[in-house]
Amino acid sequence: MANFKGHALPGSFFVLFGLWWSLKTPLRQCCLQRHSTERKKVPPFFKKLDLIEGSLKVFFAFAGIMAEQFVPDGPHARLMNSDGWVKLMNWQHSTMYLFYGISGIADILCATSPFAPQGLDSMALSLALFVEGFLFKYHLHNRPMLDTHVHSLLLVAVFGGAASTALEVFLRNNTVLEVLRCSLAILQGTWFYQIGFVLFPLSGPEWNQEDHGNMMFITMCFCWHYAVALLITGVNYAVVCRVVRCCVTKPASNIEMGFRKNTMDSSSQKALLQQSDEE
Repeated sequence: MANFKGHALPGSFFVLFGLWWSLKTPLRQCCLQRHSTERKKVPPFFKKLDLIEGSLKVFFAFAGIMAEQFVPDGPHARLMNSDGWVKLMNWQHSTMYLFYGISGIADILCATSPFAPQGLDSMALSLALFVEGFLFKYHLHNRPMLDTHVHSLLLVAVFGGAASTALEVFLRNNTVLEVLRCSLAILQGTWFYQIGFVLFPLSGPEWNQEDHGNMMFITMCFCWHYAVALLITGVNYAVVCRVVRCCVTKPASNIEMGFRKNTMDSSSQKALLQQSDEE
C-alpha cells in the first residue's frame, strides 16, 4: 500500500520480531551455557517457542497479503486487466509477505519434525530477507531523489540481515550473529516507520524530495535508528542474563544454606549426646 499504513504494517512486524528475538536470544544462550556444563540438552520448551514463532510468522504473512490485496484500492487478486498491470506495488508487497510465510512454515517444521535438516529455519529466513531486498532494489525506478534514498538505506538493513542469517545456517548458536540479526530487525521496523513519516507525513508540510540537506539528515537519522536498535538489544540482553542468573543462583544458595543448617543441627545433636554420656 502506497500510504503510511502500508509502511507501518511491515514496520510493526519487524519491530515485534526484533524485540522478541532480543529477549529469546540471551535466554537461549544462558540455557545453553548452563546445560552444557551439566551435559544436558536445551530445555524442550524452546521447541514450543519456535513453534509459536513460526505460527505467528504465517499469521502475519497471511494478514499482510490480505491487507495488500483486498484494501478498497487494492488489486483484489487481479494481476492484469484490459488496461494492463494492476497495482504491481501491492503485488510486490504480497510477494514479500509470501516468503516470510514460507519462513514461518520452515520454523514449524524444524520445531515439530525430527527429519527437518538443521539450519532450515535460518536458511528460509535468510531467503525471505534476500527476496525482500531484491524486490525493493527494483522498486525504486524513476522515483524522486529522497524517496529513492530512504528506500536505499533500507536495503542496508535488509541485505545485512540476509547475510548474517545465512551465516547462522553454518554457525549455529553464535551469539554475535544472533544479536546482529536482532538489531537489524529492529532497525528495519523503525526505518519502515521513518519512511512512512517522510513520504506520507501525518501532519505538517511535506518533505522536499530534491533537497540535498534532507538527504544528509535522513542518512544521519538512519545511523541514529541503528544506535537505538543496538541500545535496545544490549539492554534486553543484559536484563535477561541478569534475571536468569538471579533465578539460578537463588535456589542453589538456598540449598547450600539448608545443607549448612542440617550440618549444624546434626553436630549440635552429637555434642548433646556426648555430654549426656559423660554425665
